[in-house]
Amino acid sequence: MDFAIPTLCSTLIASFAFVVLRTWRISRTRRSRLRSLPGPKGLPFIGNVFDINISAPWLTYTEWGKRYGGIVHCTLFGRDFVIINEKKIVHELLELRGAIYADRPSLSFIDFFGLDFNTAIKPYGKRWRLHRKMFNLAFNKRASMTYKPIQMQKVRQMLQKLVATPQDYVKHAEAFSGSVIMAISYGYNSMPEDDPFVSKAMRHAELVINVVTTERAAIYSALPILSYIPSWLPGGRYKKWAGHIRALGREVRDEPVNYVKQNMSSDSVRNSLVNLLLARDIARDESCGHEEVVKEAAATAFLAAQDTTFSVMLVFILAMIRYPEVQIKAQEEIDRVVGQDRLPDFSDREILPYVQCVFIETMRWKPVAPLAVPHATLSDDIYDGMYVPKGSTVLINTWAITQNEEHYPNPTVFIPERHLNADGKFAEDSVPVFGFGRRICPGRHLADQSVWSLMVSILATLHITKAKDELGNEIDVQPEFTTGIVVHPKPFPCCIKPRSAKAEQLIRESNTVDE
Repeated sequence: MDFAIPTLCSTLIASFAFVVLRTWRISRTRRSRLRSLPGPKGLPFIGNVFDINISAPWLTYTEWGKRYGGIVHCTLFGRDFVIINEKKIVHELLELRGAIYADRPSLSFIDFFGLDFNTAIKPYGKRWRLHRKMFNLAFNKRASMTYKPIQMQKVRQMLQKLVATPQDYVKHAEAFSGSVIMAISYGYNSMPEDDPFVSKAMRHAELVINVVTTERAAIYSALPILSYIPSWLPGGRYKKWAGHIRALGREVRDEPVNYVKQNMSSDSVRNSLVNLLLARDIARDESCGHEEVVKEAAATAFLAAQDTTFSVMLVFILAMIRYPEVQIKAQEEIDRVVGQDRLPDFSDREILPYVQCVFIETMRWKPVAPLAVPHATLSDDIYDGMYVPKGSTVLINTWAITQNEEHYPNPTVFIPERHLNADGKFAEDSVPVFGFGRRICPGRHLADQSVWSLMVSILATLHITKAKDELGNEIDVQPEFTTGIVVHPKPFPCCIKPRSAKAEQLIRESNTVDE
């Protein structure tokens, strides 16, 4: 009897080992029968680092897509990267198999820069689901409709600024994007210029966008020693930037929420995302505290909405300069449907199909997030007989999808008509700019409302043309774009004027929504 238990344990261990070994062999045999994903061969250890245009990697991936197909594999310092260049494959993997592709890459680089608070890059799990629960509560389609008066108020303030100082259109677009989400997230009316909260958030976003790319994150995560290089040595500038980003990120999370808390008992703070979430018990069981989770969610909403809205508006202004015939056609539709005695509002959206096409084409023509936010696989997968390894970083090449010549003929040209049906009605063509699957942007309804309302209001009241030099000659605009996770046109000369004296009067009298 004394030997019975050890013998039984040995038998169980041996049986378990046999099962594990057999499972591993079956898996290995199965995997060996699968084709590898196509892609460029890389160098030992470093992989394809030198093959990629780090400043605009989506262009490299688009060329690979033409050479290898809609799904491509490469490696960076031992990490598997899977790039998807076709909308059909995105749907089949991220939509139909969302549970496999719902994670984010685990990168020490993210922690180094203090960005782990951001919902968009949190790993798939309990804390991410908590963030999503908060967003779904405040930003679902029905809830987003309640923010329309605030958005329209901010739009009309923007129109007044464009009439007063049109040369500062970049500053006005930045202020608009910040003021809308500040009002919604914190119930805070930002200052017209140099608002401390907005300016700090813009500085944080600028640093993140310029420094943090998926490819650079992979390099730093593979070579953590780079994080220890003193800031004064060559290559140490990222350590200095990391310090700035961490400090600003903490301030961006803390300061607006502290403002809300200090004013909750008074009438100076309106209902907001933070007010709503602080009053709920959604995150009471979190070890870091309910308030900290609210800070993370609110800061994520603010940073995401501010930068993307700003970028889309600059793309829209650029398109109107380069394609004046589109602007004229949209204005004719507004004049015909809405008239010239009032400003358009959200109730007009369904009866302005061409304006809706301009809105969608702006998103497609120059997508402001060319690679979206990377996904990661939670388990092995098989696609079309090809093996997709667990832990792969999955990049959705939004640029390649929106520039696909088969789906969008002559894709480099701004053609709103491509989104119309034969009967002249808007075709429900979803341009993939708000993410995919379980990671789709929770604030997409809010963003959609903000951008559309500003576009239609500008078209109704203002005329955007090329600027002229001192001799009266038009200045051609050669677009240049920033780089990073979110891109936007660099400042360019333009002329913005009221379409008529009546339009200018409407603008000056328009801001009647109560503060």
